[in-house]
Amino acid sequence: MKAMVFTGHGPLALADVEVPRPDEDQVLIRVSACAVCRTDLHIVDGELTEPKLPLIPGHQIVGVVVECGSGVDRFARGDRVGVPWLGWTDGVCKFCRSERENLCDKARFTGYQIDGGFAEYAVADARYCFAVPSLYGDVDAAPLLCGGVIGYRALRLAGPGPRLGLYGFGAAAHILVQVAKHQGREIYAFTRPGDAAGEAFAREMGAKWSGGSLSLPPERLDAALIFAPVGALVPAALRALDKGGVVVCAGIHMSDIPAFPYADLWEERSIRSVANLTRLDAEEFLALAPEVPVQTRATVYPLENANEALDDLRRGRIEGAAVLVPRTGAAASLPPASH
Repeated sequence: MKAMVFTGHGPLALADVEVPRPDEDQVLIRVSACAVCRTDLHIVDGELTEPKLPLIPGHQIVGVVVECGSGVDRFARGDRVGVPWLGWTDGVCKFCRSERENLCDKARFTGYQIDGGFAEYAVADARYCFAVPSLYGDVDAAPLLCGGVIGYRALRLAGPGPRLGLYGFGAAAHILVQVAKHQGREIYAFTRPGDAAGEAFAREMGAKWSGGSLSLPPERLDAALIFAPVGALVPAALRALDKGGVVVCAGIHMSDIPAFPYADLWEERSIRSVANLTRLDAEEFLALAPEVPVQTRATVYPLENANEALDDLRRGRIEGAAVLVPRTGAAASLPPASH
């Protein structure tokens, strides 16, 4: 099969690799689409330092099950499934036993410690796969698997306040603004300074106000969700909060947070982070998305153009999400099923 492979340095390389075979608890998936995440960029740019090597990145996979391991009873051949970032946990640690599997010390992640979806085929633990709502095509569904799910977790941790600020209006924020509006909240979107197109996109997707990331909104915020990996946005967001507000840092990597005066934190403001996701987050969000209904905006790239997609993401050229699509005919290389 064709795959885009990361070897630890430089751009991804298009390679011919063996089609993986599923273990007992796994399914083999023919990849239909895989969205590109800023986490993929952090891996390729060396900011996340513990990937398996060589690695096939990609953790927002939508595809069709073509083979099941002997222990799989959740899915059957022909089922369409989605695969997110969380790929495996031990199930027995104190975090897993307290509904916090996202913090499992032994957790393994798709497209990081487990080969992901920048390929024609991928294997995944069936327990960490999810049925994809029928409302969505493959390309439209792919951004729901990370930007949607982790954005939903960040929204829950932000509390019920009616005025929300979203810092960094990309794949996650363009989904989250629709969910928040569905909940009756007001959204204030913060984009790169001078990004008139980004501000217009945010308003088009439902933001009440949009402006540069260092601007103050016209109303004090009950919560600010930061998706851009820029530590300097934390003090900026604190200054935009009302008393008792919370800043939620939703990315897996962020540059250092600069010093700020205690007065910006006082009056019971707080800062917290989001780490990964749980299966419950995915189940709840994928049930909610069709009710809103969430509409995703995607720019499609052929699989072999993954480096172009990553560079466009790095430079802020993408409106919504980038999605990789393998060329047709991948099924011809599939070996006979053993189950």
